[in-house]
Amino acid sequence: MLTKPAIDDTTIAACLRDAYGLDTAALAFLPLGADRNTAVYRAETDAGVLFVKLRGGPFDDLPVRVPWLLRQHGIEPVIAPLVTRAGALWTRLDGFTLTVFPFVTGRDGSETPLSEAHWHALGRALRAIHALELPADLAARIQRETYSGAWREKVRGFLALAAERSFADPVSADLAALLLRERPAIEALVRRADALAASLAARALPAVLCHADIHAWNVLIDPDDALYIVDWDTVTLAPKERDLMFPGGGLFGGWRSPHEEEALFYAGYSPAAVDRDALAYYRCERAVQDIAEFCAQILYAEPGDPDRANSLRLLSGQFRPGQVVELALRTGL
Repeated sequence: MLTKPAIDDTTIAACLRDAYGLDTAALAFLPLGADRNTAVYRAETDAGVLFVKLRGGPFDDLPVRVPWLLRQHGIEPVIAPLVTRAGALWTRLDGFTLTVFPFVTGRDGSETPLSEAHWHALGRALRAIHALELPADLAARIQRETYSGAWREKVRGFLALAAERSFADPVSADLAALLLRERPAIEALVRRADALAASLAARALPAVLCHADIHAWNVLIDPDDALYIVDWDTVTLAPKERDLMFPGGGLFGGWRSPHEEEALFYAGYSPAAVDRDALAYYRCERAVQDIAEFCAQILYAEPGDPDRANSLRLLSGQFRPGQVVELALRTGL
């Protein structure tokens, strides 16, 4: 969220005191992320600097329960949430769910290139995550891969809307122009994802715990050169390729070639039999999902919302040569 929500800093500080026993000396809103339902803050407290996250709307506790469990199993690149005075991993505040994490001061993978050691550490961490046997009650609550066509159907709808409607708002008009200009590539993504989804659903590949959103913005490097994985909002039980699609998929800032990213990552992950059809599906489906989500953010938000122009910029970048769309379409060919 790039716009600060309508909740006083003093209210947040009071919640940190009452729920966590923390005295807050300073609280700063951080205009980060493309999720319009999530606001984040940096809090200076008597327990150190903390990362406070406010999530609006329905709350799923899995994004905090899962990293807490992973850290309990010794997976160090995972940042575990703090526990409240009542022993919970979150609390409620004025329509938001509030969670607190240690604040990792550093830069994400879009701001600084991952070193060879970082890529190896990322590979080792994902290998451990994929190998973890979850408690049955937790596993039963995590969404499983269904190869749903919902995102592809939404993109078809946005393509039709761009062709049929004129927009007075300049950001919406630029979005429509982008969709029409890139229509052949978008339709190719949708067709290929459709075909691969049907094939993979029939094969029933083994499912493992996946972060499902391991891109440059969700990997942090701290001043001590340690790597951390953040943002567990999309945790899923799926074939391992759900995570393996990211190295070499154009979502790590372009610091290295796709081939270099994959080689360094698998040096840490260790040799693995990668299903190329599953890898191709997830890269195509990810591109389709991004198109659908960015379109919704642009068309359904208030015209003056600054997130809209940022969403259009991010979406446009995915169609550049050698970027996400091109890499997805050539995977497995």
